[in-house]
Amino acid sequence: MKKKKTLGLIAGICSLGMMLSLSACGSNGGSSAKGSGDNIITAYNSEPQNALIPGDTNETGGGKVGQLLFANLIAFNAKGEAENEVADSIKPNADSTQYTITLKDGWKFTDGTPVTAESFTKAWSYVANAKNAQKCSSFFSSIKGYDKLQDANSLKGDEQLEGLKVKDDKTFTVDLNAPDSVFPVKIGYLAFAPLPESFYKDPKAFGEKPVGNGMYKLDSWDHGKQIVLSKNADYKGSQKVANNGVTFKIYTSPDSAYADVQAGNLDVMDTVPASNTKTFQSDPDVEPYNKAGSVIQTFTIPADLDHWKTGTEEGQLRRQALSMAINREQIVEKVLNGIGTVATDFTAPVIPGYSKDLKGSDNLKYNPTKAKELWAKADAISKYDGKLTFSFNADGGAQPIYEAVVNQVNNTLGIQASINPMPTFQEFRDAISNRTIKGAFRTAWQPDYPSAENYLYQLYDTAAANGHGSNDGDYSNKDVDKLLDQAASATDQETAIKYYHDAEEILLEQLPAFPLYYSNADGVAAKGVKNFQMDWQNQPIYEEMSK
Repeated sequence: MKKKKTLGLIAGICSLGMMLSLSACGSNGGSSAKGSGDNIITAYNSEPQNALIPGDTNETGGGKVGQLLFANLIAFNAKGEAENEVADSIKPNADSTQYTITLKDGWKFTDGTPVTAESFTKAWSYVANAKNAQKCSSFFSSIKGYDKLQDANSLKGDEQLEGLKVKDDKTFTVDLNAPDSVFPVKIGYLAFAPLPESFYKDPKAFGEKPVGNGMYKLDSWDHGKQIVLSKNADYKGSQKVANNGVTFKIYTSPDSAYADVQAGNLDVMDTVPASNTKTFQSDPDVEPYNKAGSVIQTFTIPADLDHWKTGTEEGQLRRQALSMAINREQIVEKVLNGIGTVATDFTAPVIPGYSKDLKGSDNLKYNPTKAKELWAKADAISKYDGKLTFSFNADGGAQPIYEAVVNQVNNTLGIQASINPMPTFQEFRDAISNRTIKGAFRTAWQPDYPSAENYLYQLYDTAAANGHGSNDGDYSNKDVDKLLDQAASATDQETAIKYYHDAEEILLEQLPAFPLYYSNADGVAAKGVKNFQMDWQNQPIYEEMSK
């Protein structure tokens, strides 16, 4: 990826790192990519859960598309280094409680209207405002006035964050509730994208055909089949776009997608089906990619589920027993064929602060004897007669993993756990969002920006629970919240990491989610596709590919 001007003030805090609730879907393909002379890249994807509105997109099906349609104040290069994009400068005051942001000249949306300071402040306020029920609301919680916009019943939806002040068309200031060292990195996330005035006239229509300012523009979205993007000739950023467009094909089976890559009917996919993990690196019909990545694979049990409640003796015993009943090494070796790394914490190996040796990490190690002992202690408090189900999207290749988990748990604990595959990723995510799953469910995280804060605050802080963010289990712990606030206020990386570690040690004891393994950045491209690489988010760098 072309090297750009690096945002200096970020480098000292974070330098690696975007988001995933593992997708992996698609249909029977569509038009053939073989022999295509129009330099259009066809790519594997899932049907987005929601309309394509940046602040309401917290899964990869929509995220892959949104990142190509919108340009933020900053961008991340392939290594996760932050670089100015729409922003000309981002300047903090002495204690990092206020940032003055100046925009570059000449940026426009694809409808021809200019990108101004208000394009950002109104968009951010819309997402933060509880009346608008945006899934990424919690990302704005550090901005002054956020709490005043959280009572949906008393709001109209157009109230603005008081911490955002427009100085002129190219300048605005951001006042924070407290020092936030991660803020200049966080604003590279899709939820912080600018929006044109046309959005507010009809958000629903906009979500079907969004107007952005990024490398591509949306031509059409045929639900369940494909999303067609074409190159934006007016894109002002420094990313080099080497093709004329990207068409995302929606698949219902990763195996079908892999076969299409082999046949030259699909150009690229960002995952490898379990049935091909042994052979894809030597497959003569594909271009393979396999390197350490940033995605953590977990499953979650709702924090308030009977017999599993976090913060109770029974719940903690039962969660630790369940975790110790799982042989992660065997899953990585036998099911994934070594394409992954056993999880030891709640972040990822490529993120600053990752650790193998935190207190409580033994709860992630296979220990059937202790698992049985802890389960018996939990049963002595309150006998558990329920049947634990493990839900996941059937179109994403996760079934072999959860079949192995269920077998291990049943063999160790003597219970009747079972799998509950749900047909599509969209249906699965809807069930999670609506809180209708009463058991364990598959979760995963592709970081939105390169910081441990993104893994911990956005998944386990109280502010991100109850539909305000990605805390899908609605976990809440005041000590964790406080530690994450202290980490955000830290003025150096070493101090911040210490607070993150302290928070993780509580998570390792209470296990609101169960880390399983870290996914490699693995995928395949068709023969003849040029410059296939994957970035810090385990995603293909679509704009650099050509044929």
